[in-house]
Amino acid sequence: MIALDDEQQAARAWFEQLRDRICAEFEAIEREAGSDAAFTYRPWDRTDSTGAPGGSGVQGLMKGRVFEKVGVNVSTVAGAFDGEFARSIHGAAEDPRFFATGISLVAHMANPHVPAVHMNTRFLTTTKRWFGGGADLNPPIPYAEDTAGFHAALQAACDAHDPDHYPRFKAWADEYFYLPHRKVHRGVGGIFYDHLEGDFAANFAFTRAVGEAFLAAFPPIVRRRMGAAWDDADLARQRAWRGRYAEFNLLYDRGTLFGLKTGGNVDAILMSLPPMATWD
Repeated sequence: MIALDDEQQAARAWFEQLRDRICAEFEAIEREAGSDAAFTYRPWDRTDSTGAPGGSGVQGLMKGRVFEKVGVNVSTVAGAFDGEFARSIHGAAEDPRFFATGISLVAHMANPHVPAVHMNTRFLTTTKRWFGGGADLNPPIPYAEDTAGFHAALQAACDAHDPDHYPRFKAWADEYFYLPHRKVHRGVGGIFYDHLEGDFAANFAFTRAVGEAFLAAFPPIVRRRMGAAWDDADLARQRAWRGRYAEFNLLYDRGTLFGLKTGGNVDAILMSLPPMATWD
């Protein structure tokens, strides 16, 4: 076990509670579709380079009728960044020791008309303390109604805390979730934020609001689209789009790099990859 201070423990507890609520809602959707699919949970432990305890996590995975593959992971880890990697992390150049706790979610859907989605929020401690995260919608077949509703929920969460948050974090998501080698965005966007530091209570409240906004916005989209008819052309479009998603996560995603560089659970880190994708 690693020792946690009050702020670290509060963040960890929230991420785990949010995981429980999201998984329960996703299982409820499976029941509505006549499926008995449920999450399986795989705990894992981390040791640092000296063999000392370095935290732990739980990989939650479900494969069902609506959710072809969805992972909802939580982790709480601590240790020291290696060499050059420390210089790339906020506040770690002066001291490589770190603490990180968070939730990470990626859902790939069976029906091509239902958008895939990503959400994560996290709290990190180096010589600085900050929150980061966000959520973005990734439809193979976009619908304006879904995009508008998803963004409206995130904007409401942002506006309740700072009117500058939504335009700033939306633009950050548009810049971040982009494949420069293909000159296309990964999806229809959302918000992305990082290095939100200073007032712990205010920043923690905003991070909780992001989680609540996701839970309010995404399940209605799934229920709206999961019964739509689809054909082979729709499936081919979905699988080609998933190839772009895999490219982003393997080439550019910061969370993937952070997990691999800090000795996280490889299966949990790479759960973001789609179950089936194609490249022409």
